Amino acid sequence: MITGGAGFIGSALIHHIIDHRYEQVLNVDALTYASQPEALAGLERLSRYHFERADVRDASRMSQLLAQYQPNAVMHLAAETHVDRSIAGPEVFVDTNVTGVASLLEASRQYWQGLPDDERAHFRFLHVSTDEVYGALAEGAAAPDESSPYAPSSPYAASKAGGDHLVNAWHATYGLPILLTRSTNNYGPGQYPEKLIPLMILNALAGRALPVYGDGRQCRDWLHVEDHVRALCRILDAGQPGESYNIAGGAERSNLVIIQSLCDALAQQAGLDSAALRALISHVTDRPGHDRRYALNARRMRDELGWEPNHNLGTGLAETVEWYLSNVHRWQRLFEPAADR
Repeated sequence: MITGGAGFIGSALIHHIIDHRYEQVLNVDALTYASQPEALAGLERLSRYHFERADVRDASRMSQLLAQYQPNAVMHLAAETHVDRSIAGPEVFVDTNVTGVASLLEASRQYWQGLPDDERAHFRFLHVSTDEVYGALAEGAAAPDESSPYAPSSPYAASKAGGDHLVNAWHATYGLPILLTRSTNNYGPGQYPEKLIPLMILNALAGRALPVYGDGRQCRDWLHVEDHVRALCRILDAGQPGESYNIAGGAERSNLVIIQSLCDALAQQAGLDSAALRALISHVTDRPGHDRRYALNARRMRDELGWEPNHNLGTGLAETVEWYLSNVHRWQRLFEPAADR
Protein backbone atom coordinates (compact mmCIF):
# COMPACT_ATOMS: atom_id res chain seq x y z
CA MET A 1 0.00 0.00 0.00
CA ILE A 2 1.54 3.27 -1.18
CA THR A 3 -0.03 6.54 -0.08
CA GLY A 4 0.48 9.50 -2.40
CA GLY A 5 1.18 7.20 -5.33
CA ALA A 6 -0.03 9.76 -7.88
CA GLY A 7 2.59 12.25 -6.76
CA PHE A 8 6.08 12.75 -8.18
CA ILE A 9 7.98 10.35 -5.92
CA GLY A 10 5.02 8.02 -5.39
CA SER A 11 4.44 7.44 -9.10
CA ALA A 12 8.16 6.78 -9.63
CA LEU A 13 8.05 4.28 -6.78
CA ILE A 14 5.05 2.47 -8.26
CA HIS A 15 6.72 2.22 -11.68
CA HIS A 16 9.88 0.88 -10.05
CA ILE A 17 7.98 -1.81 -8.18
CA ILE A 18 5.92 -2.81 -11.22
CA ASP A 19 9.03 -2.94 -13.42
CA HIS A 20 11.52 -4.57 -11.05
CA ARG A 21 9.63 -6.43 -8.33
CA TYR A 22 6.88 -9.00 -7.95
CA GLU A 23 4.45 -7.38 -5.48
CA GLN A 24 0.97 -6.15 -6.16
CA VAL A 25 0.57 -2.42 -5.51
CA LEU A 26 -2.31 -0.52 -3.97
CA ASN A 27 -2.08 3.21 -4.73
CA VAL A 28 -4.04 5.32 -2.22
CA ASP A 29 -4.19 8.97 -3.23
CA ALA A 30 -6.61 11.83 -2.53
CA LEU A 31 -5.73 13.39 -5.93
CA THR A 32 -5.02 16.87 -4.61
CA TYR A 33 -3.62 19.68 -6.78
CA ALA A 34 -0.12 18.20 -7.15
CA SER A 35 -1.25 14.70 -8.10
CA GLN A 36 -0.57 13.58 -11.67
CA PRO A 37 -2.64 10.47 -12.50
CA GLU A 38 -1.35 10.65 -16.07
CA ALA A 39 2.06 9.56 -14.73
CA LEU A 40 0.43 6.17 -14.08
CA ALA A 41 -1.50 5.91 -17.34
CA GLY A 42 -1.76 2.33 -18.57
CA LEU A 43 -1.13 0.69 -15.21
CA GLU A 44 -4.87 0.28 -14.64
CA ARG A 45 -4.76 -2.55 -17.20
CA LEU A 46 -2.41 -4.57 -14.98
CA SER A 47 -3.80 -7.06 -12.50
CA ARG A 48 -0.97 -6.18 -10.09
CA TYR A 49 -2.01 -2.52 -9.82
CA HIS A 50 -4.95 -1.17 -7.82
CA PHE A 51 -6.05 2.40 -7.16
CA GLU A 52 -8.30 3.82 -4.46
CA ARG A 53 -9.06 7.52 -4.13
CA ALA A 54 -8.93 8.22 -0.39
CA ASP A 55 -7.50 10.68 2.13
CA VAL A 56 -5.05 9.43 4.77
CA ARG A 57 -6.77 11.66 7.32
CA ASP A 58 -9.84 9.40 7.08
CA ALA A 59 -8.90 6.69 9.59
CA SER A 60 -11.98 4.55 8.99
CA ARG A 61 -11.33 4.55 5.25
CA MET A 62 -7.71 3.58 5.84
CA SER A 63 -8.84 0.72 8.07
CA GLN A 64 -11.29 -0.45 5.44
CA LEU A 65 -8.62 -0.45 2.70
CA LEU A 66 -6.13 -2.30 4.87
CA ALA A 67 -8.71 -4.97 5.66
CA GLN A 68 -9.76 -5.24 2.02
CA TYR A 69 -6.32 -5.45 0.39
CA GLN A 70 -4.29 -7.08 3.20
CA PRO A 71 -0.93 -5.41 2.40
CA ASN A 72 2.35 -6.67 3.83
CA ALA A 73 3.70 -3.10 3.95
CA VAL A 74 2.50 0.49 4.06
CA MET A 75 4.79 3.04 2.37
CA HIS A 76 3.58 6.47 3.42
CA LEU A 77 4.49 9.22 0.96
CA ALA A 78 1.30 11.33 0.93
CA ALA A 79 2.11 14.79 2.26
CA GLU A 80 1.92 18.52 1.70
CA THR A 81 5.47 19.41 0.66
CA HIS A 82 5.88 22.93 -0.74
CA VAL A 83 7.57 25.31 1.71
CA ASP A 84 6.14 28.49 0.16
CA ARG A 85 2.61 27.12 0.46
CA SER A 86 3.26 26.19 4.11
CA ILE A 87 4.23 29.79 4.86
CA ALA A 88 1.07 31.13 3.20
CA GLY A 89 -1.25 28.53 4.79
CA PRO A 90 0.28 26.29 7.47
CA GLU A 91 -2.93 24.68 8.74
CA VAL A 92 -3.32 22.16 5.92
CA PHE A 93 0.29 21.07 6.43
CA VAL A 94 -0.37 20.29 10.09
CA ASP A 95 -3.63 18.58 9.17
CA THR A 96 -2.08 16.31 6.54
CA ASN A 97 1.48 15.84 7.79
CA VAL A 98 0.66 15.38 11.49
CA THR A 99 -3.01 14.44 11.87
CA GLY A 100 -2.93 12.36 8.69
CA VAL A 101 0.12 10.46 9.92
CA ALA A 102 -1.60 9.74 13.25
CA SER A 103 -4.71 8.44 11.46
CA LEU A 104 -2.72 6.15 9.19
CA LEU A 105 -0.51 4.93 12.03
CA GLU A 106 -3.49 3.99 14.17
CA ALA A 107 -5.27 2.21 11.33
CA SER A 108 -2.03 0.37 10.51
CA ARG A 109 -1.44 -0.56 14.14
CA GLN A 110 -4.89 -2.10 14.49
CA TYR A 111 -4.50 -3.95 11.21
CA TRP A 112 -1.00 -5.20 12.12
CA GLN A 113 -2.06 -6.42 15.56
CA GLY A 114 -4.81 -8.51 13.97
CA LEU A 115 -2.49 -10.33 11.57
CA PRO A 116 -1.38 -13.94 12.08
CA ASP A 117 2.01 -14.21 13.81
CA ASP A 118 4.04 -14.92 10.65
CA GLU A 119 2.45 -12.01 8.76
CA ARG A 120 2.89 -9.69 11.74
CA ALA A 121 6.59 -10.48 11.78
CA HIS A 122 7.01 -9.41 8.15
CA PHE A 123 4.79 -6.31 8.12
CA ARG A 124 6.49 -2.89 7.78
CA PHE A 125 5.31 0.74 8.01
CA LEU A 126 7.74 2.91 6.01
CA HIS A 127 7.41 6.67 6.48
CA VAL A 128 9.07 9.09 4.06
CA SER A 129 10.35 12.38 5.49
CA THR A 130 12.76 15.17 4.57
CA ASP A 131 16.19 16.61 5.36
CA GLU A 132 14.49 19.86 6.35
CA VAL A 133 13.55 18.46 9.77
CA TYR A 134 17.19 18.97 10.82
CA GLY A 135 17.06 22.69 10.06
CA ALA A 136 19.75 24.89 8.56
CA LEU A 137 23.41 23.88 8.34
CA ALA A 138 26.28 26.31 8.49
CA GLU A 139 28.62 26.40 5.52
CA GLY A 140 31.26 23.73 6.04
CA ALA A 141 29.38 22.05 8.90
CA ALA A 142 29.11 18.27 8.92
CA ALA A 143 25.90 16.92 7.44
CA PRO A 144 23.48 15.46 10.02
CA ASP A 145 23.27 11.72 10.48
CA GLU A 146 20.37 9.67 11.78
CA SER A 147 21.11 10.59 15.42
CA SER A 148 21.24 14.37 14.89
CA PRO A 149 18.64 16.53 16.67
CA TYR A 150 15.70 18.08 14.88
CA ALA A 151 15.53 21.88 14.46
CA PRO A 152 12.89 22.63 11.78
CA SER A 153 12.49 26.23 10.58
CA SER A 154 9.46 26.33 8.27
CA PRO A 155 5.87 25.24 8.96
CA TYR A 156 6.41 22.49 6.38
CA ALA A 157 9.53 21.16 8.11
CA ALA A 158 7.91 21.40 11.54
CA SER A 159 4.86 19.45 10.34
CA LYS A 160 7.08 16.72 8.91
CA ALA A 161 9.07 16.60 12.16
CA GLY A 162 5.81 16.17 14.06
CA GLY A 163 4.83 13.25 11.86
CA ASP A 164 8.25 11.67 12.33
CA HIS A 165 7.93 11.85 16.11
CA LEU A 166 4.53 10.14 15.93
CA VAL A 167 5.98 7.34 13.79
CA ASN A 168 8.74 6.74 16.33
CA ALA A 169 6.23 6.90 19.18
CA TRP A 170 4.03 4.20 17.61
CA HIS A 171 7.10 1.98 17.45
CA ALA A 172 8.22 2.69 21.02
CA THR A 173 4.73 2.41 22.52
CA TYR A 174 3.05 -0.30 20.46
CA GLY A 175 5.96 -2.06 18.77
CA LEU A 176 4.71 -1.17 15.27
CA PRO A 177 7.61 -2.16 12.95
CA ILE A 178 8.37 1.22 11.40
CA LEU A 179 11.09 2.39 9.03
CA LEU A 180 11.74 6.14 8.83
CA THR A 181 13.50 7.69 5.84
CA ARG A 182 14.69 11.22 5.13
CA SER A 183 15.88 12.40 1.75
CA THR A 184 17.45 15.49 0.26
CA ASN A 185 15.87 17.51 -2.59
CA ASN A 186 14.44 15.27 -5.29
CA TYR A 187 14.47 16.07 -9.01
CA GLY A 188 13.76 14.31 -12.27
CA PRO A 189 11.23 13.99 -15.10
CA GLY A 190 7.61 14.74 -14.27
CA GLN A 191 8.00 16.86 -11.15
CA TYR A 192 5.16 19.30 -10.39
CA PRO A 193 5.99 22.77 -11.78
CA GLU A 194 5.93 24.62 -8.45
CA LYS A 195 9.30 23.08 -7.54
CA LEU A 196 12.53 24.90 -8.37
CA ILE A 197 13.90 22.86 -11.29
CA PRO A 198 10.71 22.45 -13.37
CA LEU A 199 9.63 26.02 -12.60
CA MET A 200 12.92 27.40 -13.92
CA ILE A 201 12.80 25.20 -17.02
CA LEU A 202 9.26 26.24 -17.89
CA ASN A 203 9.74 29.92 -17.08
CA ALA A 204 12.83 29.96 -19.30
CA LEU A 205 10.96 28.32 -22.18
CA ALA A 206 8.22 30.94 -21.80
CA GLY A 207 10.79 33.76 -21.82
CA ARG A 208 9.76 34.81 -18.33
CA ALA A 209 11.91 35.91 -15.42
CA LEU A 210 13.74 33.25 -13.42
CA PRO A 211 13.09 34.41 -9.83
CA VAL A 212 15.84 33.59 -7.35
CA TYR A 213 15.33 34.19 -3.64
CA GLY A 214 17.91 36.56 -2.14
CA ASP A 215 21.45 36.04 -3.39
CA GLY A 216 20.68 32.53 -4.68
CA ARG A 217 23.45 30.96 -2.62
CA GLN A 218 21.13 28.71 -0.62
CA CYS A 219 22.67 25.26 -0.96
CA ARG A 220 20.81 21.97 -1.37
CA ASP A 221 21.82 18.38 -2.02
CA TRP A 222 20.09 16.95 -5.10
CA LEU A 223 18.85 13.36 -5.38
CA HIS A 224 17.41 11.87 -8.56
CA VAL A 225 13.96 10.44 -7.93
CA GLU A 226 14.93 7.06 -9.39
CA ASP A 227 17.78 6.78 -6.91
CA HIS A 228 15.38 7.71 -4.12
CA VAL A 229 12.85 4.98 -4.93
CA ARG A 230 15.62 2.38 -5.24
CA ALA A 231 16.69 3.38 -1.74
CA LEU A 232 13.14 3.10 -0.39
CA CYS A 233 12.81 -0.43 -1.72
CA ARG A 234 16.18 -1.39 -0.30
CA ILE A 235 15.17 -0.05 3.11
CA LEU A 236 11.85 -1.89 2.94
CA ASP A 237 13.68 -5.14 2.21
CA ALA A 238 16.65 -4.89 4.56
CA GLY A 239 16.11 -2.00 6.98
CA GLN A 240 15.85 -2.74 10.69
CA PRO A 241 12.44 -2.01 12.26
CA GLY A 242 12.58 1.05 14.49
CA GLU A 243 15.53 2.57 12.62
CA SER A 244 15.82 5.63 10.40
CA TYR A 245 17.83 6.07 7.19
CA ASN A 246 19.12 9.21 5.49
CA ILE A 247 19.13 9.21 1.67
CA ALA A 248 21.32 11.74 -0.16
CA GLY A 249 22.44 12.38 -3.70
CA GLY A 250 25.90 13.64 -2.77
CA ALA A 251 25.46 16.63 -5.08
CA GLU A 252 25.35 19.90 -3.13
CA ARG A 253 24.80 22.96 -5.30
CA SER A 254 23.55 26.49 -4.74
CA ASN A 255 20.19 27.44 -6.23
CA LEU A 256 21.94 29.92 -8.51
CA VAL A 257 24.31 27.26 -9.88
CA ILE A 258 21.37 24.92 -10.50
CA ILE A 259 19.50 27.59 -12.46
CA GLN A 260 22.59 28.49 -14.50
CA SER A 261 23.11 24.80 -15.30
CA LEU A 262 19.50 24.52 -16.45
CA CYS A 263 19.97 27.55 -18.72
CA ASP A 264 23.00 25.90 -20.30
CA ALA A 265 21.19 22.57 -20.77
CA LEU A 266 18.20 24.32 -22.33
CA ALA A 267 20.45 26.26 -24.66
CA GLN A 268 22.14 23.08 -25.84
CA GLN A 269 18.98 21.00 -26.27
CA ALA A 270 16.52 23.62 -27.52
CA GLY A 271 18.88 25.71 -29.64
CA LEU A 272 18.50 28.77 -27.41
CA ASP A 273 21.09 31.33 -26.37
CA SER A 274 22.57 30.51 -22.96
CA ALA A 275 23.55 34.12 -22.18
CA ALA A 276 20.03 35.31 -23.00
CA LEU A 277 18.54 32.66 -20.72
CA ARG A 278 20.89 33.56 -17.88
CA ALA A 279 19.89 37.20 -18.34
CA LEU A 280 16.37 36.19 -17.26
CA ILE A 281 17.65 35.44 -13.73
CA SER A 282 16.04 37.93 -11.36
CA HIS A 283 16.87 38.19 -7.66
CA VAL A 284 13.75 38.71 -5.54
CA THR A 285 13.15 39.30 -1.83
CA ASP A 286 14.07 36.24 0.18
CA ARG A 287 11.27 34.26 1.82
CA PRO A 288 10.88 34.23 5.62
CA GLY A 289 12.99 31.69 7.50
CA HIS A 290 14.84 30.56 4.38
CA ASP A 291 17.50 28.07 5.51
CA ARG A 292 20.85 28.55 3.81
CA ARG A 293 21.93 24.93 3.53
CA TYR A 294 20.58 21.39 3.80
CA ALA A 295 22.51 18.15 3.45
CA LEU A 296 22.48 14.62 4.84
CA ASN A 297 25.06 12.07 5.92
CA ALA A 298 23.96 8.89 4.09
CA ARG A 299 26.82 6.66 5.27
CA ARG A 300 24.40 4.19 6.87
CA MET A 301 22.73 3.57 3.50
CA ARG A 302 26.09 2.76 1.96
CA ASP A 303 27.68 0.81 4.79
CA GLU A 304 24.68 -1.16 6.06
CA LEU A 305 22.44 -1.49 3.00
CA GLY A 306 24.91 -1.21 0.11
CA TRP A 307 23.04 1.64 -1.61
CA GLU A 308 24.60 4.51 -3.52
CA PRO A 309 23.09 6.96 -6.02
CA ASN A 310 23.51 6.00 -9.67
CA HIS A 311 22.74 9.37 -11.27
CA ASN A 312 25.25 12.11 -11.92
CA LEU A 313 23.70 15.55 -11.38
CA GLY A 314 24.84 16.95 -14.72
CA THR A 315 23.40 14.14 -16.80
CA GLY A 316 20.35 13.97 -14.53
CA LEU A 317 19.56 17.64 -15.13
CA ALA A 318 20.06 17.20 -18.88
CA GLU A 319 17.69 14.23 -18.85
CA THR A 320 15.14 16.26 -16.89
CA VAL A 321 15.31 19.17 -19.34
CA GLU A 322 14.88 16.75 -22.23
CA TRP A 323 11.74 15.30 -20.61
CA TYR A 324 10.06 18.71 -20.30
CA LEU A 325 10.95 19.56 -23.89
CA SER A 326 9.46 16.26 -25.09
CA ASN A 327 6.33 16.19 -22.91
CA VAL A 328 4.60 19.52 -23.40
CA HIS A 329 1.22 17.79 -23.08
CA ARG A 330 2.06 16.72 -19.52
CA TRP A 331 3.04 20.04 -18.04
CA GLN A 332 1.22 22.66 -20.13
CA ARG A 333 -2.07 22.42 -18.23
CA LEU A 334 -0.24 22.61 -14.88
CA PHE A 335 2.01 25.54 -15.57
CA GLU A 336 1.04 29.17 -15.20
CA PRO A 337 4.08 31.26 -16.20
CA ALA A 338 4.79 33.84 -13.55
CA ALA A 339 7.80 35.98 -12.73
CA ASP A 340 6.97 36.30 -9.01
CA ARG A 341 6.63 32.67 -7.85
